[in-house]
Amino acid sequence: AVVSTQSTGQPEPIVIEHMVAVEPGETKSVTHWDISVEIDDSLKQQMNSFLMSTVTQQEVMSLDTKIYETVDSINALKTKREFMLSFASDPYGFINKWLISQSRDLKVMLNMEGDPEEERKVDFYQKEWLKEGVCRYFYAKVQQRRAELEKDLGVRQLGNQ
Repeated sequence: AVVSTQSTGQPEPIVIEHMVAVEPGETKSVTHWDISVEIDDSLKQQMNSFLMSTVTQQEVMSLDTKIYETVDSINALKTKREFMLSFASDPYGFINKWLISQSRDLKVMLNMEGDPEEERKVDFYQKEWLKEGVCRYFYAKVQQRRAELEKDLGVRQLGNQ
């Protein structure tokens, strides 16, 4: 308590007594000067030792981390709130915009190129290469499911007898 009252109040002024010789023709005037005086300050040493303390540094870092996490949490909640408000105001338009955004993001992540206007039309999905891709996909899924069933039923495969 003593340290805090010393540092929060104004310091006592330093009074310097001196004589000024004034010539008879000059008028007297009062003048004040601020003079910087360096003195040993025990409070400064205490503050330096406080700031250099590793325990204090760890506490400061811990509090800094908590502040960062709190701000990050607030930003995440704000983003979620904006997302939900946008959905609540226009669900149909929101879903369409969201699907377009997700499609665009996926293409960027997979480094794919394409024409969104062309992909929006049914003719894009009626091409021969797409039919073959769908057949291969379903064949792989059927084989995967068959292997799972055989494993569950305990059926041995021909190569493992």
